[in-house]
Amino acid sequence: MSSRKRVLVVGGTGYLGQHLLQGFSEIQGTPFEYDLAFTYHSNLPQPLLDALPHLLPFYVDLKTGQGFYGISHSFGQPDVVVNCAALSVPRVCEMDPNAALSVNVPSSLVDWLSNFKEGSTLLIHLSTDQVYEGVKSFYKEEDETVPVNVYGKSKVAAEQFVSEKCLNFAILRSSIIFGPQTISPVPKSLPIQWIDGGLSKGEKMDFFHDEYRCPVYVKDVVAIILALTSRWISEGKQMQLLLNVGGPDRVSRVQMAEAVADFRGYNTSLIKPVSASSVDRGVKSPADISMNITKLVQTLNFSPTSFTDGVKLTLTTGAKS
Repeated sequence: MSSRKRVLVVGGTGYLGQHLLQGFSEIQGTPFEYDLAFTYHSNLPQPLLDALPHLLPFYVDLKTGQGFYGISHSFGQPDVVVNCAALSVPRVCEMDPNAALSVNVPSSLVDWLSNFKEGSTLLIHLSTDQVYEGVKSFYKEEDETVPVNVYGKSKVAAEQFVSEKCLNFAILRSSIIFGPQTISPVPKSLPIQWIDGGLSKGEKMDFFHDEYRCPVYVKDVVAIILALTSRWISEGKQMQLLLNVGGPDRVSRVQMAEAVADFRGYNTSLIKPVSASSVDRGVKSPADISMNITKLVQTLNFSPTSFTDGVKLTLTTGAKS
């Protein structure tokens, strides 16, 4: 068996994608070394290529599949594909449901993979906690999916597509992913940095007290994907997994802000609790999509980072860079 394994990260220039490429690049002294490729769509960030010059970039249009066959020619069949690409802003999805479906359901990717020897590639597909309705706490994987917005509906459709069409897959229902900035900074605002930026100015800020999630530290998500990759390559057994990927703590936006204020020493009176119903975001949002992560912890023998520790790691890493 060749010791070099091929990993393709679809959506490699996004927030999770860049952290993932960095994580795979930092693996040393394991039985497997990885040849890494990634896809991009809008722009190719030079800082990423400068920092990780061994990466192979490929332009791909997920809507049409343009670019995938160039990967076959120049890189070959991947052992593992991680699909991080998504139209993930719920408001944008609500305004253009067709675009949401055409990007979020990975039909062109799965069609391309079907050209290779069956069962020899693992697809790790990123889904979302927004597949749940949000009417109770700590959803389990087997609970019914009742999404309340177009984004959630498109991700449910994607899960169904992947589980029907792929022989080997791991679907990861991720909560809000937070952590330090990427090598090439992403344009979207990052949750902890945004809270920190506002409170540091001494401005009063509104935060929802009645919406709950289980935010997950980005390096935990990377570790989970590395563990699944390693298991697939070393064992080669059929894998059909659905996992909730959240942090261990159920928190409201108010509690997220309080954790930042506590670490930084900001005045917590700057944090003004408001109801989610008081703000029109142009899209319906589920109230409580906290997740039970027992299956994740047991399947991978995994110890997740607490929210407060994740906040500390995020803000201390940010200061260094």
